[in-house]
Amino acid sequence: MNAKDILEQLVGFPSVVGTPNGDIVAWVKTYLESHGATVTVLPGPEGDRANLFATIGPKDEPGYILSGHMDVVSASERTWTSDPFRLRAEGDRLFGRGASDMKGFLAAALAGLPAIAKMPLRRPIHFAFSYDEEAGCRGVPHMLQQIGNLCAPPLGAIIGEPSSMVAIRGHKGKAAARIEIHGTTGHSSRPDKGLNAIHAMTAVMSATLKTVDALRDSALDQNFEPPYSTLQIGTITGGRSVNIIPDVCIMELEARAVPGVSPTVLLEQIKVTAEALAKDGFRVTWETSSTYPALSLDADTPLARLMEELTSAQTLAAVSYGTEAGLYQAAGIDAIICGPGDISRAHRADEFIRLDELAACEEMILRLAKTLQQ
Repeated sequence: MNAKDILEQLVGFPSVVGTPNGDIVAWVKTYLESHGATVTVLPGPEGDRANLFATIGPKDEPGYILSGHMDVVSASERTWTSDPFRLRAEGDRLFGRGASDMKGFLAAALAGLPAIAKMPLRRPIHFAFSYDEEAGCRGVPHMLQQIGNLCAPPLGAIIGEPSSMVAIRGHKGKAAARIEIHGTTGHSSRPDKGLNAIHAMTAVMSATLKTVDALRDSALDQNFEPPYSTLQIGTITGGRSVNIIPDVCIMELEARAVPGVSPTVLLEQIKVTAEALAKDGFRVTWETSSTYPALSLDADTPLARLMEELTSAQTLAAVSYGTEAGLYQAAGIDAIICGPGDISRAHRADEFIRLDELAACEEMILRLAKTLQQ
């Protein structure tokens, strides 16, 4: 099977984030094992989805990880011009949900496996495929907790997010939270008899906006756009009718932090403000829905220099979007981003990847494998 054939199979699995992924895991496992890879399926605590880790070459030697996620965002956009879960070819473009983000990388890696399996490898290549990356990198931490039992300490990890095959050394960290405020309902003519949850949430919103303003003058890193940490309210819901005191208000917000700044710490004062509402009779719940650290890899590290050789291009210091790479680095594994496709095509209708992008990625992976031969 070539990369296009494999991508057609992968796109055909509607592995939307937050849903069971047993079908795609089983297909990838069978394919890997058919070419001699040792495969371990790692069920997550949810019970209906799993990570997958596979090795080709000597397991007890340090090697490189090819990392990607099997989940995709939903395909609910109404402007798709074809079935998003059926790969469609049009010229050199292949359309389908996940084609760029990031089943294209998985397909290129798997397409290179038959050739890699024939090489006399002195160091291994690992395939680390995760779940629920699109929900804030929820799956890969469970795999990283077991990495010491799966392989020797890796030399590095290549995270194949769409980067136009330019290796990227940095991204911001992220923390997202969901706040629920519960008050007391009643008729709007007697606000003195109720507790208005929306009114209470305005205190939390005010604290958020104060933090937003302060961050513009905080730690700067000119590798990013914008060069400072950011915070935003993404959603807010509450109320049933204008003449009913709203007893529930829910807000979701996220912080994105430059390296050296904890995104979780950026949310702390907002959490304090929310929880202080309890003294006025409100019930407040705070849930951290996702968190991952920033990535910051020095340009002179062996992994960065290797990627310049493999791609014949200089590495890029940073991008604004986040990936699993920061979690690999936090686990003590040097990590870098490099994959086919363009991030601007992700999470939108008629997502696509080009055939030449798949070919370039597969060739990069084969060049990597050649450096590991005896």
